[in-house]
Amino acid sequence: MDYSVIASSSHNDEGTIKSGENNIEFGVTKQSKLPSPADLLVSAFAACCLKNIERFSEFMHFTYTHADISVDANRLDKPPMINKITYSITVFSEDEQINVDLLHRNLQKFGTIYNTLNSVCDIEGSIRVEKVTN
Repeated sequence: MDYSVIASSSHNDEGTIKSGENNIEFGVTKQSKLPSPADLLVSAFAACCLKNIERFSEFMHFTYTHADISVDANRLDKPPMINKITYSITVFSEDEQINVDLLHRNLQKFGTIYNTLNSVCDIEGSIRVEKVTN
């Protein structure tokens, strides 16, 4: 599987990434209010985890109303890089039999962004299920 985007920026302005039919704006200046490239990287990690919860809900035969993830990343100055990511995922479900350990192992084993970042920085996190009642 291959991925392709086109990105551009203007001097002292903002940047735009074109991915398929979508445009994603990002900040390139210090005063920008838009997400920085590092924010987009951390966001890609969060999106990867949530996408795989959806994917594994089908394989593991559970339903959920929604899932939330909180991600924190630590950046070193020299060399400038993300060196640690911590996350907490909550899956909201009526199902009482979700195998949380298996779900977590699957996220760690089959997440493209997860594995890419895990090869260059430390990743620690947890998943919990919160019971949804009608």
